Amino acid sequence: MPENKNDNFFERVYDVARLIPNGRVTSYGAIAKYLGAARSARMVGWAMNACHGRDDVPAHRVVNKQGLLSGKHHFPGSNLMQQLLESEGVEIQDNKVVHFDTHFWDPSVELDF
Repeated sequence: MPENKNDNFFERVYDVARLIPNGRVTSYGAIAKYLGAARSARMVGWAMNACHGRDDVPAHRVVNKQGLLSGKHHFPGSNLMQQLLESEGVEIQDNKVVHFDTHFWDPSVELDF
């Protein structure tokens, strides 16, 4: 993804998150790696937390590297993240994506640089 010098890191994270297909998930680290900041998974998490109120960013599709809904406490209500994923056909059990490998979308593989 070409970098626009006017975009900050959070906006670049949002650009990638918008590309995650319905029914798929990716990880904070996968987004960071795609953006050339492999050790910045935590910063991607901060970006996801900061995007509240932006309906154009599917933050519910970003989970941790084991498929855990680690950001769920940042969503309104107790199960909104899970409900959004389940409405897209992603099965969740014990706050974790079932068949994570099947649902995982890796931007470094799926997107052209």
